[in-house]
Amino acid sequence: MSVRIFEVGPRDGLQNHSHVLTPQVRAELIDRLSQTGVGAIEIGSFVHPGRVPQMAGVEEVASLITARKEVRYAGLVLNDLGYERLRETQIDEVRIAFAASATFNERNQGSTIEDSLATAQRIIARAHADDRRASVTLATAFGCPFEGELKPEQVLRLAEHVVEAEADEVLLADTIGVAVPREVRSLVQSVLSFGVPVGLHLHNTRNTGYANALAGLEAGASTLDASIGGIGGCPFAPKATGNIATEDLAYLLHGEGVETGIDLDSLLVVCGWLEDVLERQLDGLVHRADAFSRSAA
Repeated sequence: MSVRIFEVGPRDGLQNHSHVLTPQVRAELIDRLSQTGVGAIEIGSFVHPGRVPQMAGVEEVASLITARKEVRYAGLVLNDLGYERLRETQIDEVRIAFAASATFNERNQGSTIEDSLATAQRIIARAHADDRRASVTLATAFGCPFEGELKPEQVLRLAEHVVEAEADEVLLADTIGVAVPREVRSLVQSVLSFGVPVGLHLHNTRNTGYANALAGLEAGASTLDASIGGIGGCPFAPKATGNIATEDLAYLLHGEGVETGIDLDSLLVVCGWLEDVLERQLDGLVHRADAFSRSAA
């Protein structure tokens, strides 16, 4: 069994951090990650720097990356203007995001769900016309900080619409880290019935992120987002701390016999470098210990 780990540290990891790193340092982080066997990296978000100052200069980041042919590079966009910016770069995949919760979507994007859905449908079509992959992330798919628990039918309706718009993948985001494995299995299986690959974007706020990752994998998810060192969170969601850590997830999956393509020792070296850059201890756990070599038996 194999799974794609999509590294989101350069975007979701850094967007909630007090340090505002230069485009040069962010590009170096991406290049270092690309040499660890990570197959896909989210380089940043094409949003207004007034809203997310940590993402300022994302076009420069894109221009400074030493692209590797075996790595997919993606950028997050929320609207047509964001896509206009992305399409002028070498980035080959667009990730479109909006929330399944009306209140969160309004606060995060200043838009109704229906308007955000229409935007996603337009960007999918434009991306495909430009020969780019386009995936859609449904945020707050398992719960909203303002509305509480969401009914699965609410998420499935939106997923069906983006599948009809020919999204290449649908990602279900546990934005505030409230999901449990039973809910993850059920929602992943339901969305898979629409006939497109399904991924998960998990936060470990309540210490269920890694259990949810395994549950999603068992249910058929083919992509798992993770952030180096477990850094990140959503600046627009109260208490939305802690992406699952890439190195912790890789350690777990390797132990379970799941192929990720990642060289864990190399990834831990990047963790050490990033700790020096951010001047703090990272939130993940494996890099504080070691990769612990197992016998082939």
